[in-house]
Formats: sequence, C-alpha cells, structure tokens
Amino acid sequence: MTVSGTVLAALLSLGDGTLPAPHAMPVQTKNIDRGLEAFRRQDFAAAENFFRQAAVEDPDSARAFKFLGMSLAAREDYRKALIPFQRACEIDPQEENACYYLGRNYYSLNRFEDAIDTFERVLKHQHPRGRPLLGLALAYEALGMQLEAEQRFKEAIQAGEKRAMIDYGLFLYKNGRGDEGVDMLRKAGAAEDLQKVLRSVAAAASATGVTAKPVSVRFEAAPLQMIVRNGAAGNKHLIETMLAGVAVFDFDNDGWQDIFISNGARSPGLEKSDASFSNRLFRNNGDGTFADVTDKAGLAGEGYCMGVAAGDFNNDAWTDLFVTGVRGNRLYENRGDGTFADITEAAGVAGAGFWAVAAGWLDYDNDGLLDLFVSNYVQWDPATEIYCGVYKPGYRSYCHPKYYKPLPNTLYRNLGNGKFCDVSVESGIAEHKGKGMGMAFGDFDLDGRLDIFVGNDTVANFLFHNQGDGSFREIALEAGVAYNVHGVAISSMGADFRDYDNDSLEDIFVAALTNETFPLFRNVGRSQFVDVAGPARISGSSLPWSGWSNGVYDFNNDGWKDIFTANGHAVDNVDMITSSKSRQPNTVFVNQGRGVFRLETLEGEALHRGCAFGDLDRDGRIDVVVTRLNEPPLVLRNVTQESGNWIRFILRGKRSNRDAIGAWVEIETAEGRQWNRVTTCVGYGGSSEPIVHFGLGRECEAEKVVIRWPSGTVQSLSSLAAGRVHEISEPEARQ
Repeated sequence: MTVSGTVLAALLSLGDGTLPAPHAMPVQTKNIDRGLEAFRRQDFAAAENFFRQAAVEDPDSARAFKFLGMSLAAREDYRKALIPFQRACEIDPQEENACYYLGRNYYSLNRFEDAIDTFERVLKHQHPRGRPLLGLALAYEALGMQLEAEQRFKEAIQAGEKRAMIDYGLFLYKNGRGDEGVDMLRKAGAAEDLQKVLRSVAAAASATGVTAKPVSVRFEAAPLQMIVRNGAAGNKHLIETMLAGVAVFDFDNDGWQDIFISNGARSPGLEKSDASFSNRLFRNNGDGTFADVTDKAGLAGEGYCMGVAAGDFNNDAWTDLFVTGVRGNRLYENRGDGTFADITEAAGVAGAGFWAVAAGWLDYDNDGLLDLFVSNYVQWDPATEIYCGVYKPGYRSYCHPKYYKPLPNTLYRNLGNGKFCDVSVESGIAEHKGKGMGMAFGDFDLDGRLDIFVGNDTVANFLFHNQGDGSFREIALEAGVAYNVHGVAISSMGADFRDYDNDSLEDIFVAALTNETFPLFRNVGRSQFVDVAGPARISGSSLPWSGWSNGVYDFNNDGWKDIFTANGHAVDNVDMITSSKSRQPNTVFVNQGRGVFRLETLEGEALHRGCAFGDLDRDGRIDVVVTRLNEPPLVLRNVTQESGNWIRFILRGKRSNRDAIGAWVEIETAEGRQWNRVTTCVGYGGSSEPIVHFGLGRECEAEKVVIRWPSGTVQSLSSLAAGRVHEISEPEARQ
C-alpha cells in the first residue's frame, strides 16, 4: 500500500507545531536543534544521527525519540521507526503527535488493528481530535470495515481536519459513489484529485447496457494429484513466492482440454532433485478425472520453472509448450504421439539467463507464424540477497521488489523453420526495463495489429503499441495505463485484455496487492484508457486481496464478462507482522451491466498463484485451474445454476496462424452485440484455451457472426445455434 506520500507530507508539515523553530522551543540540546535543521533540509540521515545522539543524552526525552522516529519514517524505514515512536508514546502520551505518529507508523506497516488501538489512545490525550479520527477512518477502510470508516471520516471532518475531506471523497469514489466523492473533493478544494476522479467517473458513466441481476457464480473444487513445491528452506529467496503457472490446452487433439502445471525446484540451487519437483501434464479423461502422463510426455522439465505458454508455433496442428524459468526457458515441440521434444537450443529461445516469469504467443507481424513474447522480472542472485523483515526466528520475509534491478523483456520472431530470432533490440522492446509480471495482447486501436500490455511490479506498466513495421512504441503513460487512477505505480500482477462492457473496445484489468486496489482500465477510444475501478465498485471491494492471476470471462453466461482473481499474499508469514492475511480466498467480480461489478468471495483460503481457463467438462461453462503454493492445484468446475445459453468457436487459420491467435470475433443477437478475441495469454504466467466463448443469456442463436482474421480476411456467418462449439476455417482467399 502506498502511504509514504501522505506520511511524509504530515511529517514535513511546519504549520502544526510538529517542527518548531529552535528559538521558539523550550531549552533543548544542540543535537535536537541540529536535527531539526537537517530535517527541514530533508537530510534525514543526518537528522537521524542528531536525534539518536539526543536520545542517548536524555533517554527520558519523548521529543528526542519522536523526532528520531520521524527521521526514520521520512525515509520509509517504518520498521526501525517503530521502536522510537513506541518509546516516545510510552514516555509521554501527551507529547504532541508522538502517539499519533506511532499510529501512522503502524498503518504504514499494515498493522491496522494496532493502528486503531493507538489512535483510540490518542483521542484520550490529543486535541484537536481530527488527525487521530482520520487515522481511524483510514485503518478501518484498510480492514474492509466500511461503515466504521465512513463514520470516522465524518467525525474527522466535523473536528476540522482538512485532509479528511479529501480522503473521504476518495473513499466514496473507491466504493462506487462517484458523484458523492466528486462533491466532497470539490468542497475540499482538492483540484488534482478532483480532476482524476471526474475523468474516471465520466468514463464509467458512458458504459452501455441494461443493469442486470446476474446469478451468482459457483464452483466445485477438486485437487490434482501433485504438490506445487517452491523448495523454500526458510531463507526467503524471492523466487519462492512467484510460481506457478498453469496451461489449459488440448495436447492430444481428442477434444478435451488437458492441464500442464509448472513446478519449482530446490531453492536457491534451482535443481529438480527428485520427482516431487517435476512439472506435470494431466490428460483429461473426459469423465471429470485427470491422468498424470508427465513421464510418457517427457515434460518433467528442469530448473526452477515459472510460467507456461501453449501454442502451435509450427502450424502442424499439435499444440506446443514454452516454459519460463529463473535461469532459462524451454520450448517443447509436440510430436503428435503423446510425447514432446525439447528443441530449446535449436530454436534459439533459451534466453539470456534472465528470470522470466511469463510468456505468450502472438503473431505480431501477421505473417501466419506465432511469435513469442517473454516477460522478464528482476536481476536475482541468492548470494547478494539481503535480509528483510524482523530479526526474530520465523519473521524473515520476502524482500520488496525495490531491492532488485529491472530487466528488459524479450521478443522472438518466428522464422518458420523451427527457429526464432531475438528481435528485442530492433523492435524497441529491449529499450524499456521493468519488472515484468503478467501480460496480455489486444488491439486497442483496432488497426489490425496486436499490441502488448505488460504489468510491472511497483514500477510503471508498459503498453507496447505495434507500429506495423516490426517495431513497437511504448505509450503506457500517454495512454493512461502506466499507473492507477491516483498516479501511483502498483504491484501489477496478472492482466487480461478484454472488452468487458460490450462496446467493441478492449479494456485492461490488472490484479495487484492488498490495499492497492485492482485497476480496471476502460478503453475510451482514441488510444486512451481511464481507470474506472472506483465507479465499477472494484476498488473498495478489492482492498483486502492480493491478486495474482486473473481472467475476464462470462462465468454465468448472461452476456456480460465477469472477472476472476486468484488471491494470496506475496509474503507467506505476513499474518505475523501485519493485519493482512497470507492465505486468501479467490474472488469473482460479477458483471451487473453498465460497468458495475459485484464481489463474490469463493470458499477455500490458500496461497493461490496462477490460473488458467477453459471448459474442461464441455458443458458450456468456463472452468478454472488454480495453483497453490505447497499444495495441490485445484480444478474449479463451474456449477453455476440457472446460467444462460452459450456459443463457442474453434477457429482454424489457413493464411493466418493455425491457432487463429489474434482473430477478432463479433456476434450479434436480439439482445445486442459482443466481441472477443482468440488468445491464450491470460493472467499471470498462465495459458488458457484458445476457444472463443460467449454467454448468450436467453438467446438461442447468434444471428450474425463476423470474424476478422489476422491475415486481414473478414468472414461473415449467420444463424449459428447456441449450445454448440462451432469449428470454423479461414477462407483460402480474402472475402
């Protein structure tokens, strides 16, 4: 959660008596005076030294300990700031702002219950009451206690706390009360926040459709017979919290979607020392069960694996697999006899030793051959990894991404002879370094060329606009998807590029960590996106969750795409040091039409990570496969009652790539029109079925279907029945 900006602003405030000028102060040591001068210059390291000396000189000085805590908090070193703030509050609870800053420090550490207790203590000693009441409001909001939060916001405003009006306005916006939020921000005179919220509310208001009363989405869970092992031995190497990807694909062409799970290895050694670390391939038996055929297929793998991408790169009608890893990647060619051949070296896609999280197949140059994009994360070396967390047994935690250097992503062009060429430099992709996580492909400006969105972890996201000449231009900032609605870089995880509001323009949904909210970037045309998560009622309801993989699918077949997120905190022992929960439930944001969603929380808490989507039992409802750290993956069979009719399309390219990845499908029924794209690149490190799925509600047919193939061919069909999978081949010649 990003709180450092507001905390620093409060700490630097000179108008509230927090940092009195030396001549106005009671007699203090020279170290206090020097520390205050250094603090005003924002030389916080020097200030810390002076205040620390002052605390040594007078160990009963609440003021010295308060200022020491402030100098540490100003550098965002909240763990070290905690002890001096505690000491100051203990010595003299009435020392101005000492206990208040202790509460803010707890809040910055996501210890929200402790923050609430502290702010309640402050209310007994501090006047005016506005600041601690605002602190209570923010802490209650972070805990998802919206009624309590709103009451404290109102009390803080009544107590005269000016900042409370701004935070209350943002609270209203995040909880789908955009008009009220606008009014409050206008009263507060918060011009910058007001403009951001106004733009978001206006963009959301133009969403079309009739408000729906959708049925609830329900799943039945069944485990797969394996354990996703991260190889952790207590030293908290960052790689351990990042796996595992999953693919849903039909490897044997029997019409049933199968499952591949990538798996870890010893940490930090990166070797699959025994079969428990093997990647796994499960064949769909067609009766609700799955058979482990890993050994026969030759897919046990090597090294510490992360994500997976499924696609027919050589157009031979058999789906191949690309598996990403910490020190290298592997390409497995499907032989068509139930086995795969490792052709990584011959194909030239092993990578440069980068830690690759995810990958996806796309035909970026529309030459009929699938190319490969690889999302690289950070530079990782276990020999130089620092200790993060509290220095107590069991309290070590995974380090923040800020301690690791970024990497460029990789683009491979398919040469058509079983070989690939790394075109990252000439395409412009390598020019931009980030901390790549999930990615998704879409054609946001409808120019017939696939563009690439990459979610970056705690730095600005990327949107690579396909220029049509083999190059890409990075435009995330100007397009409005680099940051969330508040202009903050979040911990972007999984992503999906879909038209959620049936307006023919592809939008982008991104999962993020607890208390960051999940952005929903609505495509408003003219190469512009606006984060409308607040009016969509996603911001407030996503606060408690850390989302990893995700997917935008119509799970109840009512004609409106819903959103699934696989949740689990990045730090597996976060419960010991914050108010957050490490093991979390998965969630579905059910689309109610007109751009508004309703949260549904699914049963079962775990460290969920990857997920992939497909109709595993061929009943016309989208199922999900979810991985869990150090537990068996789950098959979530969609058993939604009273779901609507549906129609599905398997597209076979002729001039286009055989998987038809990139094809854009439009259907029309009596209820209206919908759009969807052929893609397997969905979420975080995952690969989903390439079949295009539409929910139809009560409609019994698609009156009209228009397919825009990657080759440029446009094909029209009419009167296609619901409740069927239609296999359609691309015309040999353009129509």
